[in-house]
Amino acid sequence: MNVLVTGGAGFIGSHIAERLLRDGHRVTVLDNMDPYYDLGIKERNVERCRDAGDDRFEFVEGSITDEGLVRDVIAGDDIEFVYHEAAKAGVRTSVENPQAYNENNVGGLLNLLEAADDHGVTRLVNASSSSVYGKDDYLPYDEEHPNYPQSPYAITKLSSEHYCRVWDNLHDISTVSLRHFTVYGPRMRPNMAITNFTTRCLNGEPPVIYGDGQQTRDFTYISDIVDASVALLDTDAADGEEINVGSSGNITIQKLAEHIIAETGADGDIEYTDANEADARHTHADVSKAAELLDYEPQVSIREGVSRFVDWYRENREWYEPLVINS
Repeated sequence: MNVLVTGGAGFIGSHIAERLLRDGHRVTVLDNMDPYYDLGIKERNVERCRDAGDDRFEFVEGSITDEGLVRDVIAGDDIEFVYHEAAKAGVRTSVENPQAYNENNVGGLLNLLEAADDHGVTRLVNASSSSVYGKDDYLPYDEEHPNYPQSPYAITKLSSEHYCRVWDNLHDISTVSLRHFTVYGPRMRPNMAITNFTTRCLNGEPPVIYGDGQQTRDFTYISDIVDASVALLDTDAADGEEINVGSSGNITIQKLAEHIIAETGADGDIEYTDANEADARHTHADVSKAAELLDYEPQVSIREGVSRFVDWYRENREWYEPLVINS
């Protein structure tokens, strides 16, 4: 199958692209190579995909906001299936520049939906986020929970879900929105809590927690996200739906820091700073809908996943270092 992965040089996108290539599909990656971290991470992700796919892999540098380019890629490569992972990420930074987030995350998606529908794409899988829930009326979140987005980033993700559902209803393309719950694992973004805690601990610096540490997160290991994503190649059971993809468990940030301290052998100190109002207090996924429609069952617990990540980090420190430890 000919598959387009937008944002395929990023963390989640590159893992999906690599899996698809190893499974024998032809994959085109469209990524703007935004030097957000300036660490060469995206370039290394592209090389991993190239190694996995050889002549079945094509890389196109460009933005989903370029309507003409999006149409050329989808039409020129006879794309049958789209994984839409491209997005301007970051809850906190979206507060500072909401226009840029709307232009990229909403406008870019509309370019994809229109081009995909016009050129016969079968299905588009949209990467959404647990941030669409915002405040918790109850936990764990099921898909019927009210949406209280707390940041411009979260609003763009919720808007994208609505556009996907409308296109599924009104046009010939099928869409599915997967609500990712705090994805982590090898090659993850360097400014995420797990990466930052690990980097600091292995460099003799204490982890820094925003807030009191009692906030909780449902951390989802990357292989579980990829499993749920690729399952959509073979089923139409989830068409038109929004679906949680999480670990079905959660952990306080305090306990997360303590676990990473233990795994790295750090001295045990923790620093605290002000909480960010745009961050959700708690996340916890009810994955029963994913289990029903996708036969999804998360395989990696947070403690096992963190241990795997720390081991990987020790062997691959060049992915993140030199890194500004105080970030």
